[in-house]
Amino acid sequence: MDVTRRIFTAGAATLPFAGSGLPLAQAQSTAQDAPLISNNAVADPLELATDAYVYGYPLVTMEMTRRVLTNVAAPEGKNAPMGQFANLREYPDAKFRAVTAPNADTLYSSAFLDVGREPYILSIPDEDGRYFLMPMLSAWTNVFAVPGKRTTGTGPQTYFIAGPGWSGSVPAGAKLIQAPTSLVWILGRTYCTGTPEDYKVVHAVQDQYKLVPASAAGRSYTPPAGRVDPGIDTKMAVREQVNRMDATTYFNLMAALMKDNPPALADGVPVAKMASLGIVPGQPFDPSRQPPAVRAAIEQAPRQALARIMGHLKETGSHVNGWTFTTDGGDYGKDYLQRALVTAVGLGCNLPQDAVYPLTTVDAAGRRLNGTSKYVMRFPEGELPPVNGFWSLTMYDADYFFVDNPINRYSVSPRDDLKANPDGSVDLFIQTESPGAQRESNWLPAPKGPFVLMLRTYWPKDAVLNGSWSPPPVTRSTSATL
Repeated sequence: MDVTRRIFTAGAATLPFAGSGLPLAQAQSTAQDAPLISNNAVADPLELATDAYVYGYPLVTMEMTRRVLTNVAAPEGKNAPMGQFANLREYPDAKFRAVTAPNADTLYSSAFLDVGREPYILSIPDEDGRYFLMPMLSAWTNVFAVPGKRTTGTGPQTYFIAGPGWSGSVPAGAKLIQAPTSLVWILGRTYCTGTPEDYKVVHAVQDQYKLVPASAAGRSYTPPAGRVDPGIDTKMAVREQVNRMDATTYFNLMAALMKDNPPALADGVPVAKMASLGIVPGQPFDPSRQPPAVRAAIEQAPRQALARIMGHLKETGSHVNGWTFTTDGGDYGKDYLQRALVTAVGLGCNLPQDAVYPLTTVDAAGRRLNGTSKYVMRFPEGELPPVNGFWSLTMYDADYFFVDNPINRYSVSPRDDLKANPDGSVDLFIQTESPGAQRESNWLPAPKGPFVLMLRTYWPKDAVLNGSWSPPPVTRSTSATL
């Protein structure tokens, strides 16, 4: 069964709660059972456990994503063994379920590294002016380095990626990048128009993205075959696998992962709070050692936390013309709830300087977007998204996956040869059925039910970053001019 925000919301309200947030019978014993932090009793074990779940959601999700995407003997489609690139050769389609909110503008080159064992050398070829970026994410989903056209240009480049405890010499010609965690996810993106001719060019570039362990530097290297674990579920969406975990399984995995992927030094407070519940980096988690009220709170934490995470979608960022507009992505500091939300709806999010993703689920009147209606998004003349790179409007279903449609179009952008109105404005038609041959270049197919729109702006200009430009509203309409 698919886990959706509707289920999260319903699941969060199935028990009668007392003021403390615990079931009535258990709330009475909360005071004497409350864990201690610095000799001061905390008010609510459920709040503690819920906060811990939210804090660890990116870490657990990254690990489960790694397991699924690396569970192959050799690179195949979106999957590749540890330390090797998986180069997607065409845009993901509606069957793609490995990562939420994928894009249909760039071809992914994805690789997971364990730099806790040894460093890796990354080689990037001459991109000949083409837009690309190679963001590197920590196990906590923070972007800590971004080689790419915006930051380092498009010439040939070599990087030496080392773990948090590494020290030593860097090979000549390579630039050191020291990762904050042992697990590193390189989620490269290379722009492609999607035509057969451009696919061929980009494939040649992807074939030159190379990863070599430091121990093999300077000599011929053939990656070893990957190990396939038949116990890993590669069919169920990663998000659903995480969301279905019981609290003990979740917190046990979280504690184990924190050994090699330490929390940031600035995270001392949440780490201390988790320790009060028995969640300690590198140590087994055993809730049976906790008082009854605390055990009950831990068991309820996943349901409460998931409702909080998805509920944050309505609170985050600015809300303009029905769009949720935020530049808080890629590097989250102490905003753990924002980090968890982005993990849930857009794992692999870039820094705002590289991409900003205004999102909406409602039309201009605040009504839920649904394929039973037709919509128009009108950009006045000269008001298309201001970017140094490019932009697109992407369609997702209610679970943030692509929508199957007769023309296999998952986003609409200037590369679709958009047609302008006589006054210079540009209309985008968002609906289930084709608006007609004359308007089809401007058509973004919608599902028959609820959907989500994401306006992707790559390498946005200051007007996007400072909020002086915002997307126009999505207007429910039965007709539009062209």
